Amino acid sequence: MSRRNGGPNGADKDIAAPVKDLTKPDPTQDKQARLLNSDSGHFSLIRALHLADFITALNGFCGVMSVFSSMRYCLGDPHSYTNIYAALGFVPLGLFFDFMDGKVARWRQKSSLMGQELDSLADLVSFGVGPAAAAFALGIRTPVDHVLLTVFVLCGLLRLARFNVTVTALPKDASGKSKYFEGTPIPTSLSLVSLMTYWVSQGWVLENIPFGTALTGTAFEFHPVVGLFLVHGCLMLSKSLHIPKP
Repeated sequence: MSRRNGGPNGADKDIAAPVKDLTKPDPTQDKQARLLNSDSGHFSLIRALHLADFITALNGFCGVMSVFSSMRYCLGDPHSYTNIYAALGFVPLGLFFDFMDGKVARWRQKSSLMGQELDSLADLVSFGVGPAAAAFALGIRTPVDHVLLTVFVLCGLLRLARFNVTVTALPKDASGKSKYFEGTPIPTSLSLVSLMTYWVSQGWVLENIPFGTALTGTAFEFHPVVGLFLVHGCLMLSKSLHIPKP
């Protein structure tokens, strides 16, 4: 989750910024506000974005492609794994763009209020909805599984919202970066994606999901492995778990 300079909004990476005179408006933000609030002019939204914002949008693109690829696997031949591999592969690709948008923002020394909001939304799709959709496609799809996968996505949503409003209160180091993550960052769902990729490579999908189902034949039937998503969601919401930033 790349954190952009410019305020409390955004996702999880901080960048140091030079001390500014707060009595003077940021010309970059002021230009963007004028473009977004303008009543005339075509493509004013596109013209308001910075290069880092376009890279953030590519993170969101990967998340949406992951979801659609999972849907294509559900609708196609269950023994052809091309689409599910694509669904799982788009998640680390999204992480690459999530890493690069912060790099580009620091390189160009430009921040964007819209980019900060885009960052959280893209992270939710790529590292929350994408892995949950892939799990559903693989066969974790009983009614109870649905509820627990939804809880996982909501945990990611709440984790990002909490970060957006508390980042300024977190302890900072000499460079201005937060010293630690409060709870696990949402991109750590890549560990779940790696595990599911291994399952696919072994053919452990649909009826062959590891550990099968519990309470089979009842209204509360579920796959025990869905508990991994639930535990991961709880770790994201943890306030006492402090993970030092690299």
